[in-house]
Amino acid sequence: MKKLALSTFFFALTFTLTAQISSRQIDSVSEKVLKAFNVPGIAVAVVKDGKVIHQKGYGVTSLKTGEKVNEHTRFAIASNSKAFTSAALAILIDQGKLKWTTLVRDIIPEFKLYAPFVTENFLIEDLLTHRSGLGLGAGDLMFWPGRPKFSKADIIHNLRYLKPVSQFRTKYDYDNLLYMVAGEVVERIAGMSWEAFVEKNIFSPLGMNESAGAYERLKSMDNIIDPHVPINGVVQTVARELNGNLNAAGGIYSSVYDMSKWAITQLNYGKYGANNQLFSPARQAEMWNIHTVTQPNPSGPYKTNFSGYGLGWGLSDENGHKVATHTGGLLGIVTQVTLIPDLKLGIIVFTNQQSGAAFYTVTNTIKDAYYGVEKRDWIQIYQNRLKASEKNAKEITDKIENEIKAASAGVQPETSKFAGNYIDPWFGKITISQKGNQLYFQAEKSPKLHGPMYYYKGNNFVVRWEDRSLDADAFVNFGLDFEGRPDKITMEAISPLTDFSFDFQDLNFSRIK
Repeated sequence: MKKLALSTFFFALTFTLTAQISSRQIDSVSEKVLKAFNVPGIAVAVVKDGKVIHQKGYGVTSLKTGEKVNEHTRFAIASNSKAFTSAALAILIDQGKLKWTTLVRDIIPEFKLYAPFVTENFLIEDLLTHRSGLGLGAGDLMFWPGRPKFSKADIIHNLRYLKPVSQFRTKYDYDNLLYMVAGEVVERIAGMSWEAFVEKNIFSPLGMNESAGAYERLKSMDNIIDPHVPINGVVQTVARELNGNLNAAGGIYSSVYDMSKWAITQLNYGKYGANNQLFSPARQAEMWNIHTVTQPNPSGPYKTNFSGYGLGWGLSDENGHKVATHTGGLLGIVTQVTLIPDLKLGIIVFTNQQSGAAFYTVTNTIKDAYYGVEKRDWIQIYQNRLKASEKNAKEITDKIENEIKAASAGVQPETSKFAGNYIDPWFGKITISQKGNQLYFQAEKSPKLHGPMYYYKGNNFVVRWEDRSLDADAFVNFGLDFEGRPDKITMEAISPLTDFSFDFQDLNFSRIK
């Protein structure tokens, strides 16, 4: 009897530590998240031990239509597409068509980075690991916002003009452009587009029939979310970001119904169906090994001893569990996929508003239940963090606004001398024109980047983009030649909350004589 009692105790303890969260609890937190973070729609799926245990939508696909979100609603999964690009390369490696250590220039001879040594030693795996030496989001303005007028060939060519900020393979800085190059590798090896390869070799075998490699390739245009952005405090629908150059880095559209199949396959180390293998366990291990070390966040929500980036996945440990995860973000859309292999647990959260606090709240609530930790109010935690960061950003932008107002009442420089055409090696030409007594900024290859300029101080102005959904106003600093004439322009985002893909800091314009 004592032995039975002891066994019962250990069973109860094990059950407590791996207790599941109920669908009702997931419903509750998801519904609360909609209101707490002003998110129109959200979809959540949870897989456990090879089975779907929760799949549901909440809220609406669009504030314009009011249609309900369900498990089949398609979202842009944004940078969660990167894991599919890594998997596509893994499949080609299993087929013997290349290696992670294949030189990129052996596949794309015109590939060239700023430093010759880096170009000559750049491997396929280096495309996926965010350790190139390029800065955070370097060159992203070539595919964002909207549809800048850069071809894929233009972007590959312009990589050579992006100056590194760190030594090759020494530091993590997230990038998108090199995943675009990885997609080009898939195309050249496979003899078909990256989109077609992913659909044929991943979506089709897994039965992901609601998914496509790009919005335009979806089989049905029903049940798709609209993106939403807070503009002057009011959440509004905005035009979706569509750029074919972006697809291998962030262009896939899918539903949580389909992504559950992807999560189960990942947790089964590439196995699907009765005895089929999408990619080998060896490739899975390589994708889930850390290639670039990062520093664990000491103030993170879980005890974390290591963190880093693999091949298309962020990797860490949380309370003793290895975690593979990724987030994704486009204008008005953010997503998260989280996989915990030893628990055989997968969590997928998609939203149609750009509030990361929303998906973190849902994901962490579910993780807490499986980790067996004390229940926390993640809504309150993230609301407090948001308030603090927004307060800090508002203090900065209000200060700049007040200084602009003060400058407008004082002596202003002769604005006509700043007008002219300026060019950056990779971004191309901008025109600073005179409209009445005010300067006006227009980028030639990025039509969305246009707006009036306001005098700030010295030779500095502030540009306010007319598309207010961008939320990325910037300083425009004019450099002078020896005769005091403006001949250079550098830029920098004003608000610390500006999306990193507005990489204004990487621009260096010279006046066109």
